[in-house]
Amino acid sequence: MAPERETTQGRERASAGSSAASRPPRTRLDQPRPPRRRVLPEWDPEAFGRLSERIARFLGTGRFIVWMTVVIILWVVWNIAAPGGMRFDTYPFIFLTLMLSLQASYAAPLILLAQNRQDDRDRVNLEQDRKQNERSIADTEYLTREIASLRIGLGEVATRDWIRSELQDMLKELEERRDGHRPEGGVFPADRPAGRDVPDR
Repeated sequence: MAPERETTQGRERASAGSSAASRPPRTRLDQPRPPRRRVLPEWDPEAFGRLSERIARFLGTGRFIVWMTVVIILWVVWNIAAPGGMRFDTYPFIFLTLMLSLQASYAAPLILLAQNRQDDRDRVNLEQDRKQNERSIADTEYLTREIASLRIGLGEVATRDWIRSELQDMLKELEERRDGHRPEGGVFPADRPAGRDVPDR
C-alpha cells in the first residue's frame, strides 16, 4: 500500500509540475511592462494642440488673407499670360480649386481643435472663478458675523464720550450743591479763608 501511495503522489507532483510549466509566466508588478509596438506614429497632443492654435490664429489674421489673395492672383495671371509650355494649370484652374479645397479641409479641423482647447481653458477658468467667488462669499459672511458680534459687544462697553458726559454731569451736580448751600468753611480747601489754622480746644 505504501509503494502505491508513493507512486500516486509522484504522479500528482509530475502532473502539477507539467501544468505549472504549461502556464504562462505571471507578470511581475514591480517591473514596468515592455513597450508595445504601434502601427500609427505617436505624437504629443499638447504640442499638436499648440501648433493648431498657432495655425488657427494665423488663419484669422488679415496677413493670411492678403498673402492668399496675392498667391491666387499670381496663379491666375501666370496660367493665363505665360507661354503654353510653362502653364501648369489651365483655364478652369482645377489644380487651384483642389489646393483651396485641401486648405479648407485642413483649416476647418484645426480651427475646431483650437476652439475646443479654448473651451477647455474657459471651463477651467470658470470653475476657478466659481470657487474663488464661493471663498469670497464665505469670507464676507464670516466678516459680517464678526462685525455684528463686535457691535453687540461694543453696545455694552462704556465709551469715552459716555464717561466724559457722566463726569460732566457729576461736576455740574457738585457745583450746584456747592453754590446752593455752601458751608462756612467751603467744600474745597481753596474756599477756606487764608490765615492761621485755629487748633481745636
